[in-house]
Amino acid sequence: MRLEYFIAKRLITTKNYKSSISAPIIKIAIAAIAIGIVMMIVSVATGVGLQQKIRQKIAAFNGHVIITNYDDNQSEVSVEPISIHQSFYPKFKNIDGISHIQATASKAGIIRTETAFEGIVFKGVGKDFRWNDLQEYIVAGRIPNLKGALNNEVIISKYLADRLQLKLGDKFNTFFMKEEGNKLPNLRRFEIVGIYNSGFQEFDASYIIGDIRHVQRINKWSKDQVGEFEVFIEDFSKIKEKGEAIYAEIPPTYNSITIQEKYYNIFEWLKLFDFNIVVILIVMVVVATINMVVALLVLILERTQMIGILKSIGADNWMIRKIFLYNALYLIIRGLLWGNGIGIGLLLVQKYFGIVKLNPENYYVTEAPVVIEVLPILALNLGTIVVCLLVLLIPSYIITKISPVKAIRFD
Repeated sequence: MRLEYFIAKRLITTKNYKSSISAPIIKIAIAAIAIGIVMMIVSVATGVGLQQKIRQKIAAFNGHVIITNYDDNQSEVSVEPISIHQSFYPKFKNIDGISHIQATASKAGIIRTETAFEGIVFKGVGKDFRWNDLQEYIVAGRIPNLKGALNNEVIISKYLADRLQLKLGDKFNTFFMKEEGNKLPNLRRFEIVGIYNSGFQEFDASYIIGDIRHVQRINKWSKDQVGEFEVFIEDFSKIKEKGEAIYAEIPPTYNSITIQEKYYNIFEWLKLFDFNIVVILIVMVVVATINMVVALLVLILERTQMIGILKSIGADNWMIRKIFLYNALYLIIRGLLWGNGIGIGLLLVQKYFGIVKLNPENYYVTEAPVVIEVLPILALNLGTIVVCLLVLLIPSYIITKISPVKAIRFD
């Protein structure tokens, strides 16, 4: 039986179909597998990449969990101060998975130049601020020096700089309203030492970042009073769990809110990408499977006589079905190899050259981000193979209905 199996396997291999009528159908099946895996790899890599990039940008300006007074939890500016002398600062002792905590304070103001004016939020930060998250968005200059005495150095967004016709090294006046009465506003003259461009217009249109001591002086706060604490967690997938743990740990007069809650609409929009990815995966697998089914049926039809001969010499149905399934697997693997090569190549081109651009007003990024991970790609390939082979078991059942006598006479 091993000899007949080997001979049949050699006879039925796709190399023998290059000049047959099934050749175009086989090529179409391979192309469908290749195109399907390209679409799946690209959709997963870009969908996940966009989600991660937007989450990173929101966290860079807010942290993952924000601790404030109850009066401030819906405001972009700090109203009531919080003392830095807290059991959870500078480190949560009873909660694992917290990577960093920083103290900040925000103040609304108006930038006035000779040609224009813009409303802004001055985000005051201290020595504990994690600049690494913002460093990649700085397109000119440097970060402010917060280690020495109080200075007027700030970074401003490219969006605001263009609207106000400001450039690196320029100085500008900013007016901050006082909280009590109708007194004249506080005037601060800042110097631009850095320009950033996050592509997230909601932040670029508002934030300038400088020394927290300016906010403390304007609000008449002491040095140990800040506006809020921004907490960074190690695993974003556990943000809800960590947010609840943080809320339980802080004093009852304080409130904590995750960025998922604060920017609910954005994160709900991001969830649509998961649905879109699932739809693309299903459609591509269905298309590839249908093409493989057609190709297998054609192969069976062309080799009807050989199936009859194999049955007449004692081959059972399952052995013959396995031969056809092995050849189908060969076609699937060829398609996957082409598809993986093309798909990963396209992702690498986008990652290093950023050819595909996006409108930041709609997508919050200037170019399509990609995340290339081995495990998801392997899972897509394995899933495609398993689904296709399981579905191909159905058409291969036709072999069991072929009569050896009729098949040998088949023409």
